[in-house]
Amino acid sequence: MTLIGSGAIAGVLAGLFGIGGGAVLVPVLFQFQSLVGVDEAVRMHMAVGTSLGVIVPTSLRSVFAHYKRGAVDMELLRSLAGPVVIGVILGSLVAAWVPADGLKGIFSGIAFLVALKLLFGRKEWRLGAELPGPVGRGAIGVIIGFLSVLMGIGGGVMNNTFMTLYGRPLRQAVATSAGVGVLISIPGMLGFVWAGWGAADLPPLSLGFVNLLAVAMIIPLTLLCAPLGVRLAHVLPPRMLEVSFGLFMMIVAVRFAIGLL
Repeated sequence: MTLIGSGAIAGVLAGLFGIGGGAVLVPVLFQFQSLVGVDEAVRMHMAVGTSLGVIVPTSLRSVFAHYKRGAVDMELLRSLAGPVVIGVILGSLVAAWVPADGLKGIFSGIAFLVALKLLFGRKEWRLGAELPGPVGRGAIGVIIGFLSVLMGIGGGVMNNTFMTLYGRPLRQAVATSAGVGVLISIPGMLGFVWAGWGAADLPPLSLGFVNLLAVAMIIPLTLLCAPLGVRLAHVLPPRMLEVSFGLFMMIVAVRFAIGLL
């Protein structure tokens, strides 16, 4: 029931915030694996890799729903495609040797910074009036891909922040971030399959660091609930979206920080 419930919540959040739902799935999967006795040495890696596997169809469903509403910035998405994939590949290589506590620290630290920006940021906080040119976008795309795959998220967290800091409307940032989730989740999932191939103490029905049973259990509800999140994203006030997402990310950050103690 815990996995099913997390799948429903992740689906709503995918449509609502343009994220793949990994910010929900990673902590839930980590705790679930603790309960069923998955070895601690691979537990965090399994949570991240399995989350990426779930994000693939969730992000696809979300971005198509936003695209139908004309909210996706396709020009920006195309310019980010190559750099984001390069970042994902680099992150997957790092994931093959980084320890579990390292992944927890990355997840917690980034979630905390994003939460602070969403909760306390002001409209006048801007890095510029226009998005960076090709070189700047390329560098940011690599960073988004690299950090997102290590967190097991679809990149919406960081792409939302990137776009809003350059004056883009939150709803457009949410919609475009769903597309970034597609760019991250597919190569990211394959990267974690490779990174965990042949690893010791993997749970049954796993391909590397991706557990196929968990993916199969969670995906149906994420797909069912993602359109609900899209509808909410186009109805709720933007500030309500920011505060809600900020509170959620703060809770996640604190939870993982406590786990490092």
